[in-house]
Amino acid sequence: MLWNIDLTLLDVGQVMRAAYAEAFEKVTGEPLVYLTSSAGRTDSEMFFEFCARNYVDVEPDTSILGEFLDALEESFGRRSEELLSKGRAMPGAAASLAAVASMPDTVQTVVSGSTRANATAKLVAFGLDPYLDLSIGGYGSVNYPKSSLIQSIRLHAAGEGGRAYTEEETVFVTDSAPDVRAALIGGAVPVAVLSGSVTEGQLRGAGAVAVLPDLTDPRAVMTAVHQVTSR
Repeated sequence: MLWNIDLTLLDVGQVMRAAYAEAFEKVTGEPLVYLTSSAGRTDSEMFFEFCARNYVDVEPDTSILGEFLDALEESFGRRSEELLSKGRAMPGAAASLAAVASMPDTVQTVVSGSTRANATAKLVAFGLDPYLDLSIGGYGSVNYPKSSLIQSIRLHAAGEGGRAYTEEETVFVTDSAPDVRAALIGGAVPVAVLSGSVTEGQLRGAGAVAVLPDLTDPRAVMTAVHQVTSR
């Protein structure tokens, strides 16, 4: 079971935007005036789009990307005390994670556009980390799209010598249409949640097999997971 973090499990967008702006200016010397959508994107992908949209002439190499990610972790880390005051866990997130964790033969982790350190900090702040195996998660620390992160998790989640999870056994829960498409490419069954600004029609049009209104009914979440993996 894979979970998107931002706007699916929690919302710390205000804090994240401030960290992006500070890290971008520190690395490039230019202010971050124009943002880009984070839906379905990793921080690595977003950095180079930040550069293009803000007319910053940088070579798209791993050196400057590494500097940006380091600066982003540092900036976000200094704002850790702001997470609870300026952010929130999505309604029902903790209860749904706990419910799915009780399902037999189920392993839960995350596929996040954030770096591992920042993703972990977000989850820890709201007490959501105990339900997740973050050691096998996929993070924006590496310059790969989410579809590749999903595929990597699915193939390696069982551990050395274990049975790899099939595409039909792997579920990705998200609020965004780009994530739904990433799930289909990466080999997971997409289940969507209407916690963002995307409509049910847009999510189904992207390929979502099931769409939940929110996470406030853990039994409905469990039922959706069971149904999409039992087809």
